[in-house]
Amino acid sequence: MELSEAMRTTGTCRYFSDKPVEDEVFYRAFDDARFGPQGGNRQPVRWVVVRDDVTKKALADLYLPYWEPYYNSILEGSKKVGAVPKTIESANYFAHHLAEVPALVVVCAEAEGLHPTDHELGRLSVVGGASIYPSVQNLTLALRQQGVATALTTLLCAAENEVKELLGIPDEYITAAHIAVGYPRNGFPRKLTRSPVEEIAFLDRFDNRMFA
Repeated sequence: MELSEAMRTTGTCRYFSDKPVEDEVFYRAFDDARFGPQGGNRQPVRWVVVRDDVTKKALADLYLPYWEPYYNSILEGSKKVGAVPKTIESANYFAHHLAEVPALVVVCAEAEGLHPTDHELGRLSVVGGASIYPSVQNLTLALRQQGVATALTTLLCAAENEVKELLGIPDEYITAAHIAVGYPRNGFPRKLTRSPVEEIAFLDRFDNRMFA
């Protein structure tokens, strides 16, 4: 698959078929994902593939208590997410059928392999993810190339202690994301909606658009 097409059609899939994802598909995807850029080539990322039905159900049970208040706040209007109602309802469907997804990949990262240079700025620290999420994106693209869909969520990271205990993740690792993986029930999107380049790229200063 041509790279640009893969990037433009790797949307969030929330409706999966029950077809299992083969080991060789995962192997090829992880083989590509490991080349994601990372600080100092520390290679902090590890992947836990969860296929066991009981374990998936346990993860889903941890997910819902975080999802339900978030969903209700959207319905009440106290939480603004900028998403259309169809998207919100698909996310709600996803939350209540998470245990049925063929596989859940828990993204782990060795804490000592991260270098968050922004943690003393008095705002949300995000820089540590620079050694994690490029590999995550590589994984989603490598799966897309093989006709496999994904949905990335970080909501369950709030239950990190419970997830680590459930999956036997060592203390020195954190959880950075959870990825639902499976063959799409309704195919891939033909067109994703994103802001145009003219609105997001600037030259020299934030108030100077690079493209008219």
